[in-house]
Amino acid sequence: MAAAEEIWNLVEAKKEDFFALSDKVWATPELCYSEFKSVNEHLAMLERQGFRVVRNVAGIPTAVMGEAGEGGPIIAFLGEYDALPGLSQTAGLAEFSPIEKDGHGHGCGHNLLGAAALLAATAVKDYLAANSLSGRVRYYGCPAEEGGAGKAFMAREGAFDGVDAAITWHPAFFNMVWDSGSLATLGVDFSFTGRTAHAAATPHLGRSALDAVELMNVGVNYMREHMSSHARVHYAIIDGGGVAPNVVQSHAKVRYSIRAPQQTELVELGERVRKIAQGAALMTETEVSEDVHAAVASLLRNGPLEEALHANLTRLGPTGFDDRDRAIAAPFQTPCSPKEIAASYELWQLAPREHTVLCDEVWPLRQVTAPVMGSTDVGDVSRTVPTVQLLAATHVIGPPSHTWQWTAQSNSDPARKGMAYAAKIMAATGADVLTDDRLRTAVKEEFRRQSALDPFTCLMHADLRPSLSRQAG
Repeated sequence: MAAAEEIWNLVEAKKEDFFALSDKVWATPELCYSEFKSVNEHLAMLERQGFRVVRNVAGIPTAVMGEAGEGGPIIAFLGEYDALPGLSQTAGLAEFSPIEKDGHGHGCGHNLLGAAALLAATAVKDYLAANSLSGRVRYYGCPAEEGGAGKAFMAREGAFDGVDAAITWHPAFFNMVWDSGSLATLGVDFSFTGRTAHAAATPHLGRSALDAVELMNVGVNYMREHMSSHARVHYAIIDGGGVAPNVVQSHAKVRYSIRAPQQTELVELGERVRKIAQGAALMTETEVSEDVHAAVASLLRNGPLEEALHANLTRLGPTGFDDRDRAIAAPFQTPCSPKEIAASYELWQLAPREHTVLCDEVWPLRQVTAPVMGSTDVGDVSRTVPTVQLLAATHVIGPPSHTWQWTAQSNSDPARKGMAYAAKIMAATGADVLTDDRLRTAVKEEFRRQSALDPFTCLMHADLRPSLSRQAG
């Protein structure tokens, strides 16, 4: 194992600078593929810390990579900095008070995520230099995790080629390895084209595209009984054909997000949804076209990497929240029902603890087979290189992410404490991978074995490019 205490001291020495980075990103929230202020802050920090910088990674203006070190293996740290719409909120306030009406906010803590990953990369860079060790460390600033599948596009374009292992994390309720899978996702828009007409005078001459959308949604809802319990299908009407009810709508569009634990099931579900769309077009005498706008893979787990990460969790111990931290966090838990608090544990298949505001323990490494009922574009990285993901306690147990309550806490002292904690765990694990030949060999062998058992093919065609108009939702 690498000298963990030396790594942790390096994180401690620079954490205040990275707290400031996190605060700046929190203060200027930006949505996927428009994170220009955020990526510029990360670029500036990379340059200040002496990284060699590559801009426009995979042709994406808000994607960046910084590299340091020479020769040897390569370890990557994955960062994010995108926000969510409609979640603007005053920092630290446990009642709804948006800074900007309908403004954006970091309701998933990605301001913390990117800053901690870059702090971890910096600590490993400094560790290699101080000990005259060969090896390279990379930080990838990845845009558009929230609905835009940024890492999936980056992986498709070969951005992670040559990396020996990748490490990332996510702000969370608990301190643990992300030791369950995720759902693969396919995002498809179905556009129906009909024929307009006066809805009262000549309705018989019209063919309603909106009727086709409605029939499609009914058909998909009937399909739900006949798919696996872990699969999910969601939809949103993004073009209803206009606002005039006395006009037969000649166009309408519905966006579908289809999810399944395995890619084979995802592809099968996608084909069934397509058949329903074709059936709706047939019934309404309209035409339908489809546009795949994003797809992300399910996570491919790596046992040796998970064990290495958990070993560093155990070695460092709990976060060290104190009474002041709990006092800051408690008002956010007070309005939560017992069911909402229990749901925080159930999401990660954990047994609830009583009277806990902030998690200050390390959960054991488990053998979980059921996936978390969500999706992440980290899945595509995990299909390209061996990848591991940490969960670190930054938020009060109770209010779910993607809420203004999370935005309010994502710029707090407990969140910063959890952010530094995450950086220490990731940095120590990254140094272990770089310096331990046996660990690195075991990681690669496990990656080859798992990849053979669960093959992956990118579902996005080569001409598909990321853009603001193409978000997975």
